[in-house]
Amino acid sequence: MKLWLLRPALLPEGNDPWEPWYDKAFGFVIRAETEGEARELAHDNAGDENLEGIITPWLDKKYSTCIELTEEGEIGMVLRDFARA
Repeated sequence: MKLWLLRPALLPEGNDPWEPWYDKAFGFVIRAETEGEARELAHDNAGDENLEGIITPWLDKKYSTCIELTEEGEIGMVLRDFARA
């Protein structure tokens, strides 16, 4: 199995399903064989950013990134998804 990091892509203002920011998921680390499987799992566990039938940001590469995590790289945090109200 592989690990996948999914995050929102940088989007132009007015075309961002993560605005406003509350009740939404901003990242996932998912174990799956393929990027497609990882995107499906994120989609199935999304918050209000997922407007079923209108916008499905975790399935659409224009709205989100999905990169495979490997053991290569420098020491550091992989994901801290923090929002302060």
